[in-house]
Amino acid sequence: MRNVRPATVMPRLRLLVVLVALGLCAFALVARAFQMQVMKREFYQDQGDARFLRDIEVPASRGTITDRNGEPLAISTPMVSLWLHPETLLEDPARVAQLAQIMQLDANTLGARIAERRSREFMYLARHLPPDEAERVLALKIPGVHGQREYRRFYPGGEVFAHVLGVTDVDDAGQEGLELAYNTQLVGHAGVKRVIKNRRGEIVENVEEVRAAEPGRTLTTTLDRRIQYLAYRELKAAMFEHSASSGSMVILDIPSGDVLAMVNYPSFNPNARNNGDVAARRNRAVTDLFEPGSVMKAFTVAAGLESGKITPDTVIDTYPGTLQVRNHLVRDIRNFGPLTPGGLLMKSSNVAATKIALELDNEHLYDVFHRFGFGLPTGCGFPGESIGTLPEPGGWGQVEKATLSYGYGLSVNALQLAQAYAAIADGGRLHAPRFVRDQVTAEPRALLDPEVAHELLLMLETVTGPGGSAVKAAVPNYRVAGKTGTARRAVAGGYEGRYVSVFAGAVPVSRPRLAAVVVVNDPRGGAYYGGLVAAPVFGRVMDDAMRLLNVAPDHLQPQLIAADVPTPAQFAEGVMP
Repeated sequence: MRNVRPATVMPRLRLLVVLVALGLCAFALVARAFQMQVMKREFYQDQGDARFLRDIEVPASRGTITDRNGEPLAISTPMVSLWLHPETLLEDPARVAQLAQIMQLDANTLGARIAERRSREFMYLARHLPPDEAERVLALKIPGVHGQREYRRFYPGGEVFAHVLGVTDVDDAGQEGLELAYNTQLVGHAGVKRVIKNRRGEIVENVEEVRAAEPGRTLTTTLDRRIQYLAYRELKAAMFEHSASSGSMVILDIPSGDVLAMVNYPSFNPNARNNGDVAARRNRAVTDLFEPGSVMKAFTVAAGLESGKITPDTVIDTYPGTLQVRNHLVRDIRNFGPLTPGGLLMKSSNVAATKIALELDNEHLYDVFHRFGFGLPTGCGFPGESIGTLPEPGGWGQVEKATLSYGYGLSVNALQLAQAYAAIADGGRLHAPRFVRDQVTAEPRALLDPEVAHELLLMLETVTGPGGSAVKAAVPNYRVAGKTGTARRAVAGGYEGRYVSVFAGAVPVSRPRLAAVVVVNDPRGGAYYGGLVAAPVFGRVMDDAMRLLNVAPDHLQPQLIAADVPTPAQFAEGVMP
């Protein structure tokens, strides 16, 4: 029997071992592949997606704000913000120098900023660049530098509309004015798209749109762009003419309560990222309070007429032009002698107003003031509105009642005063002012007997006629009713030798359409009476506004006037002929 040599067996054994090992390895690989591709496919797919697949936000445009005629007042413009990945950019210092050069920045300063944020994944380089400017940077294809689409708010009307519209911040969120009040309605809903990114954060493929971006809703305001410009132009001119520190004007549509214009000076540029002096950003027409002075005499007369203590024909003796009330001396600018209630308003007699007030119960005078909205919010919903002060009647003495009768001892804002005069012109009905066309406000409230309101309106018409204190508020070819006010500015401990000049009025008397208030703070050009400072602004603005709104003249048509003036019964029924 032949023996097999060991030299032959060993190579075969080694070969068998190798084949078995290779087979086991192959089996292990196949098993692992089966596990990864079949059994744990979703797990590893998710892991891969987590490294390269991203859901990114698609910004949505903020809603446009327009005036009542559809003219754009605030729009969102597409911009590009540049961001970078600090670690990637710092791999080559030459990239930082190249980026600084194209961005016109100091290379050392930029390098230090990036180095401080080395551990971060994201760093803004510049926000809200015009697309063409951003594209010049992105065209260099500097590794680690990327762009993302955003929106920036733009206000075509600039400083004219700044206080009403307000502003947004760098992230396009409302911060003031209507932008803040209606932020929820204006803000859009961002979309989402799925993309594949490489390790440097660059998008290499758009996979799908997960959710489409929804722009914000358009906000249609009650403002009239043309009238707003008129009001701002004339108010600004008055500020310079009288060297005044600040001023406001509010114009209301009487039948609806719509705010057609609201302007302040000084103003600011809402398109500038640095919006200037904080004080200039206040909407003074709703935030600033002042003692209204003689414009309150209309409501004192209204209370007297309503009480029956006086009639339009009642004669009030103001001789000798002063009246001692306790330890307080009430003065007129001169002795007006006997006056009717209409004459009181025409000549603006403090003595006559005081005599009426002293005949009235505290509670009744307070009730009339309160009904017209003094000491209450207007209901407009504007952010930051100040409601003013109206002291409770239980604390009034004769001096307090006397000073309240001619506008001292209480405080109001310009919008409150405009609302109250609009109520007189609308037959004693008070509308809540509104800034947005679809804003739901309370139904108008009946405050005063329509006949009393009608008589009061005709008395106020004499103020702008010959011999009245506001002849400069007259509007050619239109009948104007109104009242001037000139009050010392209150300071801690008393009053200073500076003034607030006011005019409040409505036009045209035969068919009241617009009510307006002009407030000028601290006129220092020599004149300071409301009839010389504020009334001319009213007259000039209303002259142009009547033509813009195609309101028919009534001053030169006496036969038409008699037919057009609403009767007390028509006022009561809300009918305007």
